[in-house]
Amino acid sequence: MRGPVISVPKAPSITQDQGVTVIALGADYENLNESGLEALNGMLLKATAQADPPLIVLDLSHLRFFGSGFIEALFRAWNQLNARGGRLSLCGLTAYCREVVEITHLDQLWRVFPTREEAVRFVRQG
Repeated sequence: MRGPVISVPKAPSITQDQGVTVIALGADYENLNESGLEALNGMLLKATAQADPPLIVLDLSHLRFFGSGFIEALFRAWNQLNARGGRLSLCGLTAYCREVVEITHLDQLWRVFPTREEAVRFVRQG
């Protein structure tokens, strides 16, 4: 008898755009399961520690649902980035994800933009 198959999403895309590190969660991140969240948390912490300059845009265009575990991962990454004098913004949120960010007042910590271009421009300008 076989157990359930656990799929771990591919690593997010990490690119540079005008000196800003852009982390884009691909289609594999539509819904985060526990194993995917664990891998993502480690990657976010590593990326925020290595970002030079410490400017990050997180593109969540493919993410359809997230819960408290993802918020915790974002908060840890932001704390690490903030300690280095860095900035973080989010872009591409679905209506549901944006509502979660607004209800939890996280949009007061992280600016949210509809497009990656707007988020990069904001992070660069401070």
